[in-house]
Amino acid sequence: MPHRMLACVVASVVLAGCATTSPYAPSGSDGRSVVAVASIDAWGSILAQLGGVHARETSIISSPGTDPHDYEPTPADAKVIAEAQVFVENGVGYDSWAGKAVQANPVSGRRVIDVGAVTGTPSDGNPHRWYSPTDVARVADAMTAALKQADPADAGYFDRQRQTFDQVGLARYHQLLEEIRTRFHGVRVGASESIFSPLAAALGLTVITPPSFLKAISEGTEPSAADKSTIDRQLKDRAMAVYVFNSQNATPDVSAQVAAARQQGIPVISLTETLSPAGTTFQDWQVKQLLALRQALTDAESRR
Repeated sequence: MPHRMLACVVASVVLAGCATTSPYAPSGSDGRSVVAVASIDAWGSILAQLGGVHARETSIISSPGTDPHDYEPTPADAKVIAEAQVFVENGVGYDSWAGKAVQANPVSGRRVIDVGAVTGTPSDGNPHRWYSPTDVARVADAMTAALKQADPADAGYFDRQRQTFDQVGLARYHQLLEEIRTRFHGVRVGASESIFSPLAAALGLTVITPPSFLKAISEGTEPSAADKSTIDRQLKDRAMAVYVFNSQNATPDVSAQVAAARQQGIPVISLTETLSPAGTTFQDWQVKQLLALRQALTDAESRR
């Protein structure tokens, strides 16, 4: 469970290029430091940046080789959560172990942010909210509010961190979102599971893969023969410009679709559920994936 703490001076350092993995970095000249914990590093990176020099952040899941859906927490994880002043869990059934850990060890004054609740996502909804730009903003606002409650003396500092994260840290991210949305709105794409759905909606891309197949792969259930047949036909007919798959959940069915897409000359790109490479920032991770998607869509456009 590597720790990441961001030590940034708002007026002079760009958030996107400022991160450290040491849990022992200084907590600020006055010694104040909020103990902040996230169940997954997609949210943990944002929490660390918003907390800046007045927070010490830990992400429970932070390995690109880990499938968060199947994660089994350790006693050490429970201890980390128990010590948190601010704890962020994804919810929506994605990290049910996190909610159980909070309930098993109630701590007075601990601020718990349930991403599903913050974003209004139903219990059977798509849990991959970090791929929704709108939801990222909502959760960042909730994190800032929690940090201010945990450390009222530094409320102004946290407000400045929030503004800088949006205007500086996420600047390239916002730029690419707008560029892809404007240039490729309505383009038909395929996907392996629902992880891509929030981002596709934000970009105005049309996912033609049957929703029931996306949900089945995401939840680890067997997709129907009819859905697999439909996708096989879509690939054969080159009905999609790009195929997007989750490299951390590549089932035999998905692997076969990736191979078929490549055989048909359909550009293939991968997304992950955790930061990749490990230790990068949320924005650098997202920008890298958006650049790959933009290139794939450009390549597809040039072949038509």
